[in-house]
Amino acid sequence: MTQPPDQPPQGGYGAPQNPPPPSQPQPPQQPYGYPQTPPPQGPPAPSPGYGYPQQPSAHQGPYAPPQQPGPYTQPGPYNPASQAGYGYPQSQYPGAPTPPPGGGGGGSRNPFKGKPALAVGAAVAALLVIGGTVFAVTSLGDDGAKKPVAKESTSPTEDGKPSPSPTQPVNEGDGSGDGGEDLDISDLNADRKAGEAKVLWYKSAPDVPGSGASAPGLWVTDKVAVKPAYKQLFAYDVQSGDPAWDPIEFPGKICAVTPKATSGDRAVIAYQKSTAKNADCDQLQQIDLNTGEKGWSAELEKGDLFDSAGTEALSVVGDTLLVARSQSGTAYDINTGKKLFDKKTYGQSCYPSGFAGGARLIVVSSCAVTTDKEHDEVQELDPKTGKATWTRKIPKGWKVEHAYSVDPVVLYLTNEEENTWNVSTLKADGSTRSQLDVEGSFAPECGGGILIGELQGCTGLAVDANTLYLPTEEKDGTNEVVALNLATGKEKWRVKSPSADAVMTPVKTDGSKLIAYVESTYSSGGRIVSVPTSGSGHKTTELLRMPASAAEIESSFYSKAIDYVDGRFYISSTLLSGVDDAKEKLMLAYGK
Repeated sequence: MTQPPDQPPQGGYGAPQNPPPPSQPQPPQQPYGYPQTPPPQGPPAPSPGYGYPQQPSAHQGPYAPPQQPGPYTQPGPYNPASQAGYGYPQSQYPGAPTPPPGGGGGGSRNPFKGKPALAVGAAVAALLVIGGTVFAVTSLGDDGAKKPVAKESTSPTEDGKPSPSPTQPVNEGDGSGDGGEDLDISDLNADRKAGEAKVLWYKSAPDVPGSGASAPGLWVTDKVAVKPAYKQLFAYDVQSGDPAWDPIEFPGKICAVTPKATSGDRAVIAYQKSTAKNADCDQLQQIDLNTGEKGWSAELEKGDLFDSAGTEALSVVGDTLLVARSQSGTAYDINTGKKLFDKKTYGQSCYPSGFAGGARLIVVSSCAVTTDKEHDEVQELDPKTGKATWTRKIPKGWKVEHAYSVDPVVLYLTNEEENTWNVSTLKADGSTRSQLDVEGSFAPECGGGILIGELQGCTGLAVDANTLYLPTEEKDGTNEVVALNLATGKEKWRVKSPSADAVMTPVKTDGSKLIAYVESTYSSGGRIVSVPTSGSGHKTTELLRMPASAAEIESSFYSKAIDYVDGRFYISSTLLSGVDDAKEKLMLAYGK
């Protein structure tokens, strides 16, 4: 069914009036070495957060009139929690992550452990017209159910940072301390059972200020695993864990990194020139990951008024590096550092608000924001010139929140006013390919938008040319992974987690197989499994089983970056708390 551009669709289903309560998330696992104390009897409920209206709207789409209630709704991801989320206690234990400032980093804007639940019904709630094509959407919903929250939770200060615990005063520090005693890891491979992998090596994090610090990213080549942490860059031999080169220390904190290495195993780091609180994230440094050799460096030019370089996102397309400001972007040749182009305000007062890289360069712009014609636009840019190869206008009221993929283009959109959301796939020319139309509740891990211009902040999902793989929401301790046809938006198949008490999340695709991580519990190690993506059978095959003797520390990585490369599994922290009672964990590597 199609419509003329920007014309109303022919009606649609109404939004659910009485949605079922969301499933209750499990509290995060206690960290390695944490004392065994009884869990609380039940967390109290916070007040509904922004985006949780008291009554769900019946008028969901931008044009559709109210209709009869539909059968599905769940809390959606466009809902910042009104309090610190579940699992953010005030009194921090050694090695525990603190809530990121403003709810960003590895956290989320809803209370469900950083995993926004996406609910989709076969009978859709309303219709969205994008570029003349009808899209199905569902309600974000609000059932008035109690939302879980930690019994003791931090409250934000005026600058948006969590307030310090009354029993744990914050020491800003300079990151030069010793971080306390190291963890005793001598038993990580103790009593390892037949068939279990072994811990190849373990690394503690450097000392960081008492207010905490980020440790963004992780790169693994065939030689080294490279990990940023606060102001330093560390490299370890993938098999032995021995330092591959001396740590590189920057004068200010690392605030952004390229999400993947280039074909020549190089990456770019964005950092501050000092530790001053108001320092811009405007310094760029290219690094050879295998040798630690520094390549080109540059200072990001000052932007126009309101166009800041606070904590920008970096995107890579081929040999092009795109550095995002709050209202523009600058492209460099990633091999030489030569500036290629600026992407700035254009047309109907449109300014770039987010970029996504990979096989293609996608930009989302906010247009006419001070008028009643406010809307988003999506463009594909030529990575060499910055010229738009196509432009797609999004109807008023809809925001592009995340790009699940750029090749194919898979977008997640929300409508805050109507309390609805939509997942849609575009063709190579920007025209509509499909929209998600399947029953279920899905839970990819999406960050809270701490990076300026970040569109690719979602993990725990995978995409190939024809399929989107999403984890379902946890239920009774376990879940499923569902394969969704990008040509039709409908379900192709689904597979259950092989563990009855642990969820399974996609990591990536590898040829004709999906690679997934079955998370660890406090008493059992995690697993890496593969699932055939074609044919009629989609059973999981175990590739690597982590030892139960290391389960406590594996399960305590709350905010993490993971990868599975050449038969080895890597798990690393992306947030550091700054607690000095013991050295914090930075990274674990497993193999056979």
